[in-house]
Amino acid sequence: MTPPASLLQPDSNPALYVSSVLTLYVDLPDTPLRASASDQWLARRFYNDGVPLRLVESALILGSLRRLTRPADAPRLSPIRALAYFRLIIDELRDHPAPESYLDYLRLKLRQAAAALPANVQKSTFSEDR
Repeated sequence: MTPPASLLQPDSNPALYVSSVLTLYVDLPDTPLRASASDQWLARRFYNDGVPLRLVESALILGSLRRLTRPADAPRLSPIRALAYFRLIIDELRDHPAPESYLDYLRLKLRQAAAALPANVQKSTFSEDR
């Protein structure tokens, strides 16, 4: 038996939405390896506020790209410690919606930026600073 379509759509399933947001968040470079209780609360808040998952993903990737593409001689930023770091970027994208293709563009740029990172810079490297 196939589950109802609503269970497969993150924007209409609170548990799937929250899980998706948290997975996207912890998979980024320079973020914690696990989401905190406050991260879970904020992800539920995004769902309750009707923030589309695509918009949240765009904000997470955009925020990560802004950090990854800083000039090489710029001082190193401290690790991201909470999902709340991306809240202003979510607000920015809500106020100024991007075209539908923007998320695909951001995904491509993140893959390119990640490929350009030195081989010794991995997720585990970032977590050692915590």
